[in-house]
Amino acid sequence: MTQRIWHWIAFLALTSIFTTGTAAADTPGEVQEKVVYHVTDSNIARGALNNARNHLDATEGKTKIVFVTHGGGIDFLVQGATDKDGNPYDVAIEKLQGRGVEFRVCNNTLRARKVDPKTLVDGSIVVPSGIAEVARLQSREGYVYIKP
Repeated sequence: MTQRIWHWIAFLALTSIFTTGTAAADTPGEVQEKVVYHVTDSNIARGALNNARNHLDATEGKTKIVFVTHGGGIDFLVQGATDKDGNPYDVAIEKLQGRGVEFRVCNNTLRARKVDPKTLVDGSIVVPSGIAEVARLQSREGYVYIKP
């Protein structure tokens, strides 16, 4: 009789674990994945912004996306920046920010290139080091790395 009780307890515990895991994954609005888009060249920024929009659409907004930029990758985040066709970046950036996407900019790059942080698109977040930020997001916060 005791062995049968332990089997039921084990069964109920496992059922509880699997049911809880399934319910949590189906909770509306819950983040299912975290992704860092690493941009080091603004020539690919338009494609990266489109990828992020498509990514959010495909996951019904259940993805947390952070762009980390350094080197030439910061250029599209400067106010008034346009792509090769003359289209401004700020509209796409603002739409993505409205969906929870963050844009982080390397302070080392800003200093080296003498770019005033006040000239960045509103909502940009300056971090001490772009490379260190990518590493931190991956190693400490479980972000998946994407290099567009």
